[in-house]
Amino acid sequence: MKVKALTRMKWIFEIVLIIILSFMFYLNKPVNSPKVIYIPKGSINNIISQMQARNYNVSKLDSMILRVMGKPQSGWINIGVEHSTKFDFLYKLTIAKAALRNITLIPGETTYIFLNQLANNLNLDRELLQKEYSAQFVYPEGMIVPNTYKIPIGITEKALINFLKIKSLSQMKKLSMKIFGTYNRKKWFHFVTVASIIQKESANIEEMSIVSSVIQNRIKKGMKLQMDGTLNYGKYSHIKITPKRIREDKSTYNTYKNKGLPTFPVCNVSFDAIRAAIFPAQTKYLYFMKSKDGTHNFTRHYSTHLRNIKRATK
Repeated sequence: MKVKALTRMKWIFEIVLIIILSFMFYLNKPVNSPKVIYIPKGSINNIISQMQARNYNVSKLDSMILRVMGKPQSGWINIGVEHSTKFDFLYKLTIAKAALRNITLIPGETTYIFLNQLANNLNLDRELLQKEYSAQFVYPEGMIVPNTYKIPIGITEKALINFLKIKSLSQMKKLSMKIFGTYNRKKWFHFVTVASIIQKESANIEEMSIVSSVIQNRIKKGMKLQMDGTLNYGKYSHIKITPKRIREDKSTYNTYKNKGLPTFPVCNVSFDAIRAAIFPAQTKYLYFMKSKDGTHNFTRHYSTHLRNIKRATK
């Protein structure tokens, strides 16, 4: 009996030893991951499931280990390394905090300028940002909501564009639901296109609904918009519009040559501009000219408009 008991104990000991060694081997397996990763909200099981869906090397066993170590902080976190062991990776998930930098994207700027800003401020590859933007966004312009964003230092180009996409679309849908009770992408971006012209042309928020009325009035009359701001698209965001530029530009943004709205928004816009596009002022204005104080003189008569031009250029 003693021999059998000793044999059983030895067998149990060997099994336990194998389990311990296997577990230690598992915890020392190499893990490759981005320095900055996204932890979804929810239970540990939900976190692991969603990380598996994002192709992270995690398993159900990791759920059990994390229950002992502690629950990770949700959101973007910086684990600081790309290569680690399984144990280090799981441990860093539980202690890592987001290293954030505030980046302010200004209304009226084009995506071209935004991507330059993001590349410079976050030390990212400009070409990769453009490639990811083209892959993830439907329209070439107007899809990023200007705002101040807390962006994790070390985030990849792909993750950053995805972050801006999720944040921007969420904000747009929220405003659309508030105004229309629904979100229709085609309808929404029609107003974003109008808003982008308003954003480029208005001197202040108070003028936006009036500029919007001029756009609507000219379109209703079949007039070309003939607005300089539409030619401040892309890399031309801060380029002064000249007669030569108007003659040579063959894009749909050239409202001196083409009737109606450009095919796409001219720039990224504020919600003030979108509200003005949806709710234009009720006016009969067809023209406006910048005055010496930076605001605009609006008129319905071309003769008055010519006098305003003459007065402004003296």
